[in-house]
Amino acid sequence: MMFTNPEVILVEAYVHGYSETEAGRLQDQASTLVELLHPSVSFPAGSRILEPGCGVGAQTLYLAGKNPASRITAFDISPDSVRRAREKVARAGLSNVAVEVADIFNLPYGAGTFDHLFVCFLLEHLQDPAAALLRLKDMLRENGSVSVIEGDHGSYYCHPRSERADLVVRCLVEVQARKRGNSLIGRELYPLLDRAGFREVQVSPRMVYVDRTRPQLVEGFTRKTFIAMIEGVREEALSLELTDEETWDGGIADLYRTTREDGTFCYTFFTAVAFK
Repeated sequence: MMFTNPEVILVEAYVHGYSETEAGRLQDQASTLVELLHPSVSFPAGSRILEPGCGVGAQTLYLAGKNPASRITAFDISPDSVRRAREKVARAGLSNVAVEVADIFNLPYGAGTFDHLFVCFLLEHLQDPAAALLRLKDMLRENGSVSVIEGDHGSYYCHPRSERADLVVRCLVEVQARKRGNSLIGRELYPLLDRAGFREVQVSPRMVYVDRTRPQLVEGFTRKTFIAMIEGVREEALSLELTDEETWDGGIADLYRTTREDGTFCYTFFTAVAFK
């Protein structure tokens, strides 16, 4: 998959795929992490908000729910993802959201059209996130703001510690890198936004810590979000000979081991806010 722009900026294919399983994982992720990731994305009434790379609309629903008096334009390059996002918006009865097919390098909006940008789990999938931020910045009015949320797979750790578990996580990092994405991008948000010319860049870590006292996170994050994401690249990791079947299966088993009563799991997201 490529943008219409002659520069190839998007990864060749979304690393996690477009299956129903992946759509469900994205919704589980959004539902589980909404309180952690969305408290800073409330905007003044009447705001015009642009959400690029909205995917199946998992984050769009929460963005719209927190900003009922704002107008949200969400877009994605995948027509199938846009169809699913529109279905979600319709089922939720949201009248303040428009979901469109578009690409970052050929946007149908005028410069300065929007008051705010909401960029969530997008930059890690782009070959040139800095160029994408520059294009998106053009869509903002003067003094408009941008909110960016990204993960960083290098921040993961667990108990019991497992070299096999570490290996399968590194397999996802490598698979995404070979698609010219970057699953370690959370740590780079400050320099990316700074180089793009945004002002007053502030980055905050948002840690997800999981043990048996947080059963919703055990199920919703460790199992259905993180481990499911790793499992999704199994065939690619094996075909690239990044590991063998026995080691892969053992690593996945060790990740599931962290969801038992004496296990713990930790991961850090990064949120950034800046101004044009």
